[in-house]
Amino acid sequence: MNVSDAVSSRYSVRGYLPEPLPDELITEIFDIARLAPSNTNCQPWHVAVVSGDPRIRLEAAICALADEGVPPNREFPAAKDALTGVYLERRRACGWGYYGTMGVTREDREGRAALARKNFEFFGAPHVAFFSMPRSMDRSNAFDMGIFLQTVMLVMQEKGVGCIAQGALASYPDPVREIADIPEENGILFGLSFGWEDKEAHINTVRMPREPLETFFSHTS
Repeated sequence: MNVSDAVSSRYSVRGYLPEPLPDELITEIFDIARLAPSNTNCQPWHVAVVSGDPRIRLEAAICALADEGVPPNREFPAAKDALTGVYLERRRACGWGYYGTMGVTREDREGRAALARKNFEFFGAPHVAFFSMPRSMDRSNAFDMGIFLQTVMLVMQEKGVGCIAQGALASYPDPVREIADIPEENGILFGLSFGWEDKEAHINTVRMPREPLETFFSHTS
């Protein structure tokens, strides 16, 4: 699979088979992704993968906080807080497109809450990774984190592994820190649930559109 095919064929996977990936494959994926570029080669990333029984305990702990209505306690500001105009419109369209595919209406608050809760259930994926960087760093280093995340996702696509990047998994860092190996000086930016895709799951038919090139691209020569 070449890079163009990986980019054009990749999509967010929200339904997984329970079988875990081999440990060797997980290690290989992140060993390749570590070659991602970063500003001045500072490589600010740290990744903590949680699987098996610790993953089950972590899901229960995070879901309990969400179910109790505990406010998120993010270690970095949420991107959604800065969205306005067309960017906010796209975010809302993304949500309603997701709900529509799953047959959930705007009036169905319980249905929408159940779909939102799947974030904290890791969408049933057998593995979840938490990406963090030192709290002393700023947005320029967060760009590097995005480059690294995309590299991980493209390697997973090449290896036939499904995944979904989730900003929501930065909402409750305390239980993550109790179970996962997160450096004390780091803040969690986002998570990535991953595993073998369940090809029969209807939720995996969700697709999000992209804007045409002319809406954001210019070339002066």
